[in-house]
Amino acid sequence: MKFAMDLLRNQKGMTGLETAIILIAFVTVAAVFGYAVLSAGLFSAEQGKETIYAGLNEATSNLELTGSVVGKAAADNTSVLKDVIFTLKAAPAGNPVDMTACDGTGSATNKCSITLTTSSDYISNVKWSRTFIGTNSTGNMLAAGDQCVITVNLCDLGDSALTENLTANSKFSLQVKPNVGATITIERTLPGSLETVMDLH
Repeated sequence: MKFAMDLLRNQKGMTGLETAIILIAFVTVAAVFGYAVLSAGLFSAEQGKETIYAGLNEATSNLELTGSVVGKAAADNTSVLKDVIFTLKAAPAGNPVDMTACDGTGSATNKCSITLTTSSDYISNVKWSRTFIGTNSTGNMLAAGDQCVITVNLCDLGDSALTENLTANSKFSLQVKPNVGATITIERTLPGSLETVMDLH
């Protein structure tokens, strides 16, 4: 009887030890899988954060249109719009923008492009020039506090040209596309009679 009791007691001891081993194994495996899932979650969260920041950077405007959009008629033909002039400034919380001018050719090195759309034409990366207002210590970069005047000569767009000149009551659109940030769209309708210098509303 005593031998039988000892045998049962030993069996209980072995069962308890095996159960402990199995529990430890389960806990270890669960810990490993838990670490893997946690690591994957942290990586996904980090990637999501980078995507959000990249999206905000693209959606945020780094340039702002300031002041009037001025039109100038051609000196030899005052019924044709020749120049469109406007001023850009860097957004207060935006990144500096490379404002290297465009010569309108295939070898242009500009980062900021301007697209012209009329009722009969769509011309991307047209020729444009810029002049900084005041001092500029960052070369071609338009940084916070800087302003520059952009001039688009509709009679000299580089390799491309308008099929129809812009005359009275014509509509046109200019899109300023910086290398980083949102696009600025300038849409205007010319008055019924062109003047030498006009404030285009």
